[in-house]
Amino acid sequence: MERREFIGLAAAGLGAISLGMKGCNPHNVAPGDWVNLAVIGVGSRGQQMMRMMLRVPGVRITGLCDIYEPRFEQGRKVTGEQTPVYKDYRKMLEAHDIDAVMVTTPVGLHAEHICAALDSGRAVYGEKSMGRSLADCNQIRDTARRTGKIFQTGLQYAYAPWTQEALQRIQQGKIGKVTAIHAYWHRNNNWRRPVPQGQEAQLERLLNWRLYREWSGGLLAELGSHQMSIANTIFGSLPESAIASGGIDFWKDGREIEDNVHSTLRYPGGQTLQVSYITTNRLDGAQERIYGTAGSIVLTHTEAIYYKEPWEPNSAIPPEINIEHKLITGPTYSAEQPYHGSGDTPIKGKVDDANLLACRAFIDCIRNHRRPIADVEAGWSQGVTVALANRALELDRKVTMAEFLR
Repeated sequence: MERREFIGLAAAGLGAISLGMKGCNPHNVAPGDWVNLAVIGVGSRGQQMMRMMLRVPGVRITGLCDIYEPRFEQGRKVTGEQTPVYKDYRKMLEAHDIDAVMVTTPVGLHAEHICAALDSGRAVYGEKSMGRSLADCNQIRDTARRTGKIFQTGLQYAYAPWTQEALQRIQQGKIGKVTAIHAYWHRNNNWRRPVPQGQEAQLERLLNWRLYREWSGGLLAELGSHQMSIANTIFGSLPESAIASGGIDFWKDGREIEDNVHSTLRYPGGQTLQVSYITTNRLDGAQERIYGTAGSIVLTHTEAIYYKEPWEPNSAIPPEINIEHKLITGPTYSAEQPYHGSGDTPIKGKVDDANLLACRAFIDCIRNHRRPIADVEAGWSQGVTVALANRALELDRKVTMAEFLR
């Protein structure tokens, strides 16, 4: 892709691809055009997203809700000392100065909090995975449909211009037919957070909820949600079956959630998604390797790289693009490195963080009554795919989507 094309996409905030839905494009905001946002769940992810939301012109945060009191002081460092705080989300939803709600609580609580916010008449930004179980995902989807309120799932990489450009090229057939995707999210970290000394009994499960089955969807939900959503988009369907394996094989510290998970999902068109999540080695990092008959695309959190397959006789390269592929081999497209930091000021000339792009799009959808790219249907598809893989992991056998949805 020409550099001028990429800069144009970056300036727009979103690429040309709409993933089959009406997109949301950021725009200049009139000074008085405020959106009042309340937040349920003021932990580390909540605080990160609050910073991003406050970088969108015309957004202010008018309520913070959490059950852990130290979060209020931390949250007010982001929003200001006068921000109202609540221990009960129901009380917060009774306030009149709230236009929208952001839910950044543990995934096991998403259905309760998201549905209550939708029923209160507010637009909702709900973190991924959309729900912990099939029942949770169904409840959220049904509530969003019934209320007609805007709902956006926290699949921020759907808003990254390098992802959208890659998806557009795939839909145009530039890499031929996609037959397989291999996705990785490798890290070398025990995923555990410190607990104040002497308060382990009271706070361990609250602060380390990701390690316990009651609230967590494990590595498949926390890491796999983005990659399974991309696979569903590329293959144009839900998977038809899943197998999975994993265990608590290294971090034997009382956790209930596996410290490594590997899963294979098969799709109706004969395509395969293979995912690998480990917590003891960071090689390969987070990436999706998308394999087509005429080329490949490697997606990361900051770029997309496009490779053309070298032409040779009897290959799977479609005949109509054989001639082109005789001329060029190797990496032929690399997106300009975007801004990918935690500060509050974007680097001039760089692309904004995908989280910020998602926040801009959500606020724009509220103002202009648009349907989000990562709407409730996309969230349901992603959430159900994660839940299917988790069910296969739990049962240690192949599970079909048909039996899972019954």
